[in-house]
Amino acid sequence: MNFRKNLALQLFIAVIAVSLLVSCNKSRDYKNSSRATGWKMNAKEGGFQYNPKAKEQETGPGLVFIEGGTYTMGKVQDDPMHDWNNTPTQQHVQSFYMDETEVTNLMYLEYLDWIKGVFPPEDENFRRIYEGALPDTLVWRNRLGYNEVMTNNYLRHPAYADYPVVGVSWIQAVEFSNWRTDRVNELILEEEGITARNARYDVEPGQTFNTDTYLNAPTQTYGGSDSITRGGKRSEALLKRSEDSTNLYIQRKDGLLLPDYRLPTEAEWEYAALGLVGLRSYNVYRGRKKYPWDGQYTRSGSRRTRGDQLANFKQGDGDYGGIAGWSDDGADITAEVKSYEPNDYGLYDMAGNVAEWVADVYRPIVDDEFNDFNYYRGNVYTKNAIDKDGKVKIITADSIVYDTLSNGKIIARNLPGEILQVPVDETETYLRTNFSDSDNRDYRDGDKRSTRYYQSFADEGEGEGDDTKRMYNSPKHKVYADSTGTLERKYDQSSNRTTLIDNEVRVYKGGSWRDRDYWLDPAQRRYFPQDMATDYIGFRCAMSRVGSKSKKGKRPRN
Repeated sequence: MNFRKNLALQLFIAVIAVSLLVSCNKSRDYKNSSRATGWKMNAKEGGFQYNPKAKEQETGPGLVFIEGGTYTMGKVQDDPMHDWNNTPTQQHVQSFYMDETEVTNLMYLEYLDWIKGVFPPEDENFRRIYEGALPDTLVWRNRLGYNEVMTNNYLRHPAYADYPVVGVSWIQAVEFSNWRTDRVNELILEEEGITARNARYDVEPGQTFNTDTYLNAPTQTYGGSDSITRGGKRSEALLKRSEDSTNLYIQRKDGLLLPDYRLPTEAEWEYAALGLVGLRSYNVYRGRKKYPWDGQYTRSGSRRTRGDQLANFKQGDGDYGGIAGWSDDGADITAEVKSYEPNDYGLYDMAGNVAEWVADVYRPIVDDEFNDFNYYRGNVYTKNAIDKDGKVKIITADSIVYDTLSNGKIIARNLPGEILQVPVDETETYLRTNFSDSDNRDYRDGDKRSTRYYQSFADEGEGEGDDTKRMYNSPKHKVYADSTGTLERKYDQSSNRTTLIDNEVRVYKGGSWRDRDYWLDPAQRRYFPQDMATDYIGFRCAMSRVGSKSKKGKRPRN
């Protein structure tokens, strides 16, 4: 009996000890405290603030999630042009997002409407901004064809609203992507109660929202109007609980703002177009694809749609759509987006309709020996310009930088409200092993060290300006304005040019309504000058994935 009493007493003491320990732990509240210091997180008194609800990146408007993985890039089944620029290379692509469809005329018209409202073209300070964003509608003209109906109507007529935009250069596609980033993040801040309600509609000309400006110099957003930048209800709550001014604005650590919309890299585009996820079995692909869909043919084999073409492309000489009354592919020029079935990632028109710009500078060879992870050629590293007071330099209406392209068109390289960018210098590159220059477009294939003329003991200035010793001997046209502002154009008259490849040509992928079926292979690659446009090249945007590789956790297969 005494033994039982002693055992009961010991158990009672143990229960009391555990209860005290639990209550002690509760008082410390380790769940809401720092694992590094034990300090309380998000304390009303101050200290480190973060967003505990930010668990995963939200999918931006118009985007589809593409889980990354490995694949064989450049694996073509036909090489009719004998370019031999598709040597198969094994690549790994990180997870990312891509537009479900190509950017449409309606989407681009929204961009033009915004520019016209914020940077009125009747104002001489902004006239060239709007002009530089306009697509080239004259791309539809053909000296031996009657296409004036497209020239006059394709961009703006509502009948073509959901057709892919064309006549857009690579540079214009990049500027559209930048604009889209800012407008999406601007809406997020408004909906979260940070900025004033409907601020995006009430901005003064030249006083706009820019994502990088907000993150680096929030007090200079919207032209420095604090009543707009912190005019939301949530901003008022932040002001009451924070004595630190850095916590009055949303930062990257809050996880609200999305990464940049951008053009996909060539590796991303090809990976997404193939949609190999449908062939995956454990860690191998069971089979291969010639097109974004399954099978080796361009016609459907399913019972409901048997015989229908699976993409919009040129069937043969003089056959862009088939016989009237029963069209092979339902289109003669471009087709409305989502006219054909999507691939296994849910992406539409990754073959046919229009070819698409990607981010890469074109080179005949993909250098997988140097890098096989997120491959991309085209990096030009920059940093924020800092003024004498140590603050970032913001572009104003008087400091817009305009660039005259090789075709004589003038475009704005930056817009009011953006941060001025300058090349990285020795401050960032000194003793680094991963990069040493700002411009890396030529790296290992075009820079001075890549040429057969390079001598490591030569003086730095030797050979500079010697046009015969360039790796890629492409034409160099010159366009400049004389003292009266009239553009002077000087065409390259040399008869010794051997290539069109230089640092200003970009890759475009996928077949178009003008192309035969062998260009529908996602691995096929071609190039075009980045400042020129056509009636068969459009684009779609991509966005990097922040965080986990997969949206869903891995589960046991057995």
